[in-house]
Amino acid sequence: MSHALLSRLLSRRTALAALSALAAGPLMLPAQAYPDRPITVVVPFPPGGASDSTARLIAAKMPETLGQSVVIDNRPGANGATGAQHVKNSPADGYTLLVGSIGVFAINPALNPALGYDPKTDFDLITVAVRTPNVLVATPSFPANSVKELVDYLKKNPDKVTFASSGVGSSDHLTAALFWQKTGTSGIHVPYKGGGPAIGDLIAGHADVSFQNLGSVANHIKAGKLKVLGVTAAARNPVLPDVPTMKEAGVDGLDVYSWQAAAAPKGLPADVKAKVVKAYAAGLAAPDVKAKFNEMGFEVVANTPEEFAAFQKAEEARWREVVKAGNIVTQ
Repeated sequence: MSHALLSRLLSRRTALAALSALAAGPLMLPAQAYPDRPITVVVPFPPGGASDSTARLIAAKMPETLGQSVVIDNRPGANGATGAQHVKNSPADGYTLLVGSIGVFAINPALNPALGYDPKTDFDLITVAVRTPNVLVATPSFPANSVKELVDYLKKNPDKVTFASSGVGSSDHLTAALFWQKTGTSGIHVPYKGGGPAIGDLIAGHADVSFQNLGSVANHIKAGKLKVLGVTAAARNPVLPDVPTMKEAGVDGLDVYSWQAAAAPKGLPADVKAKVVKAYAAGLAAPDVKAKFNEMGFEVVANTPEEFAAFQKAEEARWREVVKAGNIVTQ
């Protein structure tokens, strides 16, 4: 083979190799480290409720850990099931997260066999962020000023007092049902599409009473916009130290805590999940965030994914028994 022919062959091979490398180049670029764009936290309730407040307080701190902005997307409906299903069906890439309530993670699965999602298999559970007892509140003009007066009023006016809740199957709904069972009374359950609208109607006088999360109504109570009768905790809460527990008020067996937790679509890459867990832990540990939660009546929990999984399983079993005993259905 002549020297000229060999040179042409080598040049041709070099050109082909260069073209191949150029074509393959974009496919061989390293993936961008998570996160490289804004993150969305879905809140499956309207603005103004406990899940929304929790999500926004933590989201404000997450950019310090993740280096990206975090936006809140309120998707209410079906006691949180609508937003939860949206997150279930989202890519498991860490860019769509969920902050929801006890209803989303424990009561919905116990209440509805055709729910459309299962927290145990459809989500990567991140952390239980906070918990808070429920408080029995009334619109300021309501005649009763204590739990005893409410019980007496209900017995004299059966099925006339409206009990607002954040939705069918919410902790405030089931707490009301337990209250009726424990006191031998009854009322009219009025479900709303989230805690915010329910609280708004209580303040406006369009509903009578409700078992709302302390964290959602503490400021309204302090401002005199709502009247508080009792708290569903084992001990008095430091936010409302003068308010009796339900047991002190004469109704035993009504210790109920609501809680808010974070999750993601099932199957997050290990490194992405680690970063998400770290971001939530850092946000919840921030002194100003903890102080704000405590001021609102929330206790920071901030447990691990493994602890959350065990807790979720126990809570679902507990509420399944409550639903069965009360013969509570979604319709």
